[in-house]
Amino acid sequence: MSNIPENLKYSKDHEWVSIDGDVATIGITDYAQSSLGDVVYVDFPRAGDKFATHEAFGSVESVKAVSEIFTPVAGEVTEVNEGLNDSPESVNNDPYGEGWMVKVKMDNSGEADALMTSAEYEDYLSSQG
Repeated sequence: MSNIPENLKYSKDHEWVSIDGDVATIGITDYAQSSLGDVVYVDFPRAGDKFATHEAFGSVESVKAVSEIFTPVAGEVTEVNEGLNDSPESVNNDPYGEGWMVKVKMDNSGEADALMTSAEYEDYLSSQG
C-alpha cells in the first residue's frame, strides 16, 4: 500500500498538495513515483509562470516513461525545487519531503477544498485496481 499522509490533499492525477495560506506546495504521490520507477530527470516551469487548474506544468522522466505533471490548483509559480536537478531520486526517496516540485501562489485558495483527502485518495487508488 502506498504512503498517503493525512495532512495533504490529492488530485486524481496523483499529485499531492500542501496548503500554507495561499501557497500550495505540489509534488507527486508515493503511488505515482512507485509506478514511474526510478526518476532520472524533472522538467520544471520557471518562477512567475502561471497555470490553470489541471494544466501540465512540467514532466518527470523515469527509467520507464516520461509523464506530465499537472497543477491541481491555478496560480503563479513562486518557487521550484532546484535541488531535484542534482538529485531527481529525491522524488522516489522522499516524495512528500525533499521531492516536492513547485510552490504556487493560488488564484483561489478555496480551490483546494475540491481535492481529495487522504482517505478519499486511498479509496480512489483502490477503485483503480
